[in-house]
Amino acid sequence: MKKVTTYSNKKVLVMGFGISGLNAAHLLKELGANVVANDQATPKDPSVVENLENEGIKVITGSNPLSLAEEGFDIVVKNPGIPYDNPLVAKFVEKKVPIITEAELGWEIFEGHLVSVTGSNGKTTTTTLTQLMIAKSNAHRVEYAGNIGVSFSKVAAKLGPEDTLVTELSSFQLLGAPTIHPHIAIITNIFSNHLDYHKTRENYINAKLNITRNQTSADYLIMNWDRDEWQQIARRSQATIVPFSRQNKSHDGSYEEDGKIYWRGDYIMAAKDIRLIGPQNVENALAAIAAAKLSGVTNQDIVDVLTSFSGVRHRLQYVTDYQGRRFYNDSKSTDIEATEVALQGFEQPVILLAGGLDRGYTFERLVPYFKKHVKAIIVFGQCKDKMKDAAEQAEIPTIIESENAITAVPEAWKVSDPGDVILLSPANASWDQFPSFEVRGDKFIEAVDTLIKTKEGK
Repeated sequence: MKKVTTYSNKKVLVMGFGISGLNAAHLLKELGANVVANDQATPKDPSVVENLENEGIKVITGSNPLSLAEEGFDIVVKNPGIPYDNPLVAKFVEKKVPIITEAELGWEIFEGHLVSVTGSNGKTTTTTLTQLMIAKSNAHRVEYAGNIGVSFSKVAAKLGPEDTLVTELSSFQLLGAPTIHPHIAIITNIFSNHLDYHKTRENYINAKLNITRNQTSADYLIMNWDRDEWQQIARRSQATIVPFSRQNKSHDGSYEEDGKIYWRGDYIMAAKDIRLIGPQNVENALAAIAAAKLSGVTNQDIVDVLTSFSGVRHRLQYVTDYQGRRFYNDSKSTDIEATEVALQGFEQPVILLAGGLDRGYTFERLVPYFKKHVKAIIVFGQCKDKMKDAAEQAEIPTIIESENAITAVPEAWKVSDPGDVILLSPANASWDQFPSFEVRGDKFIEAVDTLIKTKEGK
C-alpha cells in the first residue's frame, strides 16, 4: 500500500455504511484522519457501529443532519449511490467542500498496475474475463475490485507495485474519482442509463469519460467501435485508442469477422467456442481480449478462459436444465438494452419473465425482439401493464400476469415445453419488490430449485 499523507489530521465525513463506506472509514482512520461516519439508516447489526466507535470514529445514524455541513469538514467521502441533490450533499457542494468516492481512496493508495472498466452494460463480465486472462499469464497477483462487489480500497491496500488490479467502475463512482489514472481503461458501451441521477445523457457520458480524464498517449482506452457516437466519444480522450468491434469496423484492435475472433489480424478462436452465450458476450470477450493482449497475455491463455468461463452470477447465468427446459438468471438486466441482447442470445423459444420498477418509460423497443424470440411472457411488478402492452403489440400468444419473479417461475413452467428456455431478464430495476437485483436473482434461483423439488416429490 502506498503511504499517503493527504488525509493526516484532516476532518473527513464518510456518508453511507455500504461495503465501500465502511472500508473507507477504516482506511481513513489508518491514514490519520479525524473521521465521522454517517448513514441515513440505523444499521440492523449493532456491531457495525461498535466496530467504528472502537476505532475512535464518531458515528451518526438515522438521518443526514444538515448541521454536519457547518462542522468544518475538509473532505466528504460519499457512497456513490447518494445523489448530489441529497440536501446534505448539496450543502457541501455549495460550500465547495471536495466530495470523493471510495474509488478515489483506492487509487490514491494503490501502487501497482491499474486496469479499469466502465460502460452501461457488460462491465462485470468484462472485468471478470480481463482479470482471469491476465492472471493466467502473470506471475504476480491479479485481483478485481470496485463495483463488482469488492471494495477497491480494501484490495488495493493488499497489493504491491508489481501486482495488477482490474476495477469495475460505475458512473457514480467515477464522478468522485478526480485523480484516478488507469493505464488501461475500457468503455464497453454507452446507453442512456441512470438519467434520474445524472439528469442528462451528456452528464452521464461525461461521468463515464472520467475513466480516461487523466490518461495520456502512453495509456490505452479500449472502446466499442460499433457506433459512430461511441467513436466520437472515444476521440475526446488523450489516450491511445484501441477499438473492439463485432461489425468489422476496425482491425486495429480486437474484432469478429466471419465468426472468427482476431487481435490485429492474428486469429485467436471461433466466436462460437466462447462458452458464454449471446452477442453481448462476444463484445465483452473482445474488450477483455484487447486488455489482455496489451498486458502480454498469450492467445492460448485467452482461449482457455473463454472456453471455460460459464458466467457471472445474475448476468445471463445458466441455472439448470430440467426435463428439457433450460433456466437462465439475468436479473442484472435492469434496462431495455440488456434484455434486448439477452434475447438475441437464444435460438430456442423463450419464456420470458419481465417487469419491475416503473421508471416512466414504455417497452415498444422490445416488440421486434419479442416477435422473434418469445413464445410466452410472465409480467410482474409496477410496470407489468406497460410490459403487457408491448407483449400484446408483439402478438405474443401467451401473456400471464404474476406477482413477482418468484411466483412467475411455476407459471412459466406450466406453459413451457421441452426445448424451451425460461429466462428471467426483467428489463427493469428490482426496487419495487426486492432490495437489489442480486436478491431478485437469488430468489428466482430458489424458486427454480423449489419447482424441481416439487416436481420430483421431494
